[in-house]
Amino acid sequence: MDFQGNLERTKESIRQAKAQGARYRLGPELETTGYSCEDHFLEQDTFTHSWEVIREILNDPEDLTKDMLVDIGAPVMHKDVRHNCRIFMLNGKIVLIRPKMHMANDGNYRETRFFVAWNRGATLEEYYLPRSIREVTGQDKVPIGFAAVACRDTVIASEICEELFTPKSPHIDLALNGVEIITNGSGSHHQLRKLDKRVALIQGASGKSGGVYMYSNHQGCDGTRLYFDGSAMIAMNGELLAQASQFSTADVEVITATIDLNDVRNMRGAISSQGIQAASSTPIPRVDIDFDLTSKGLHSVLSKPRPAVYHTPEEEIALGPAHWLWDYLRRSGQRGFFLPLSGGADSGATASIVGLMCEYVTTAVAEGDEKALQDVRLVTRDPEYTPTDPRELCSRVLFTCYLGTVNSGQETLDRAANMAFCVGATHTAVKIDDVTTALVDTFMQQKPDGVRPSLYSPPSSAEDLALQNIQARSRMVLSYMMAQLLPWQASGETYPGNLLVLGSANVDEALRGYYTKYDCSAADVNPIGGIAKMDLKAFLRYVAQEKGWDAARDIVEAVPTAELRPLDDGKGGEVPSQTDEEDMGMSYNELKVYGALRSYSRCGPVAMFHKLVHEWGPGGCHPDGYECSPQEVAEKVKRFFKFYSINRHKMTTLTPSYHAENYSPDDNRFDLRQFLYPSRWEWQFGKIDKIVKEMGK
Repeated sequence: MDFQGNLERTKESIRQAKAQGARYRLGPELETTGYSCEDHFLEQDTFTHSWEVIREILNDPEDLTKDMLVDIGAPVMHKDVRHNCRIFMLNGKIVLIRPKMHMANDGNYRETRFFVAWNRGATLEEYYLPRSIREVTGQDKVPIGFAAVACRDTVIASEICEELFTPKSPHIDLALNGVEIITNGSGSHHQLRKLDKRVALIQGASGKSGGVYMYSNHQGCDGTRLYFDGSAMIAMNGELLAQASQFSTADVEVITATIDLNDVRNMRGAISSQGIQAASSTPIPRVDIDFDLTSKGLHSVLSKPRPAVYHTPEEEIALGPAHWLWDYLRRSGQRGFFLPLSGGADSGATASIVGLMCEYVTTAVAEGDEKALQDVRLVTRDPEYTPTDPRELCSRVLFTCYLGTVNSGQETLDRAANMAFCVGATHTAVKIDDVTTALVDTFMQQKPDGVRPSLYSPPSSAEDLALQNIQARSRMVLSYMMAQLLPWQASGETYPGNLLVLGSANVDEALRGYYTKYDCSAADVNPIGGIAKMDLKAFLRYVAQEKGWDAARDIVEAVPTAELRPLDDGKGGEVPSQTDEEDMGMSYNELKVYGALRSYSRCGPVAMFHKLVHEWGPGGCHPDGYECSPQEVAEKVKRFFKFYSINRHKMTTLTPSYHAENYSPDDNRFDLRQFLYPSRWEWQFGKIDKIVKEMGK
């Protein structure tokens, strides 16, 4: 919905493309509005403002569309039906409007809520332009539909995002119809280990039938949980010629390639079976334009094939959430971040991500990125500040605090302080026992028997949970107070701005419900909320090795513990009396498997048991390295579904988090399951017990 910003970014990309000698410019999906407008696409204003952006481009004093075929993604309403479209423009005129034919409507996407697919096939109709556009172009109507644009020297046509991923992609028919350049303006989000699929599809699309395939994608946070991970690409005949960065602080990035169209023609002409199919293919309409895409000279240096660039999962965690946080911070207008730093893996990983964010921003400023410098000065409220040291920048934008209790240990206190020092955060430590004691004292005012709830002697389950939870919830309340007052304390200004509170609950714990509702999991944003615990540990090892942050290695080697019960000094020092995996009744390795089976394989309890009884049973291996009997597998599956169902209500208040895993339990965004279950699962668990009994015979 940043129409001014979108206009400026689009214009700048056209300028850069022209400066690099390009004759055709492809932008991402719905770039005039932003992809993630969602229900704003149900508002007529959104379409009106989009056309206003188009008008500004067509009427720009620089004559941006002169001798440049400009392809822009925008929403268009045709016959009172909303369509997701590509708009081709040349020399101040609109050439073609191409609506999307296949909607993305699974996972994070709900396009059919906002748009209708073009279901008229390879046909063209007349689209009557808005008055504001008619006044600029002198056109009353333009063609709309599924068609190709025929230049004097070649033919170009579009796919739009999801159409590349469908089994019967349009690029097959386009290639058989002689379209030599196929382009794709996309809105595809980052997900760990996902880029290789996109690259394979693009190389396959250009390799199977020959031709050029150009792909443009959004990059950055578009106002939601998603980070769009760039990676614009140009491929020809199955080989990659150019690839943009996957993660960047830059607002605009343009890549170009110089190709010889005869290479396409030679490849296609040499495949007899393709020629036979092309000769009998159903014609696709063409819109003729008086324009050459190719240059007259024969001295251009052709782009050479190159390997695709992939990041390891650890690098993706280092890059994706960090850039997402920077976009979120600079666009929110807030002063920085506050993080309750516990000395554990989750908060340690979150602090590391912010530290890396500061490195990327400092590097961008050093490389001359004026927009990054402007954003830094707005965030820090210092119009003269130029960051040169990432740790010093971090001290200005990341405030951390160890919120300890009588149950906290010296080791976790030290790990938190060391982690803050490594990244450069402004760090403090406080004890919150007075807060929790005051709350218990208040509770005692209505308790006539005078018996005080206690975590000692041993407590009842009611006392145990209540006194653990009040510690956790007190940390959330104090976090928000500190987020408002720490900038004031540091600067002495009357109102220096607020900090965004960072959550640090991982995807596995959210799936299991292993956290207190409205504790430190309740925050403004959570950069690790879609990342598995084992991936976070691998990431911490990565930053320890690559950045020399030894505190990260110490955190990984420590036993995960909530430290909400008294320490067990009887074991020779500050030994935690509770560990996360013992509390959960399952390991993090198991949780990752449960999450994948529940989401990727769409398993209910019985289907999950069927899979795991073979994977973890005789001849197989449990992820923690041992073999399970059918009865043990049954108990593990039933335990998972029991806790998943009774804690599902917590998902309704889950902090918005960076989406990195498909098994995210993010309620009503990615995971649309209910939050009230028959938690005994009598039918399903009974079926599992019956199968176990039959297996024992």
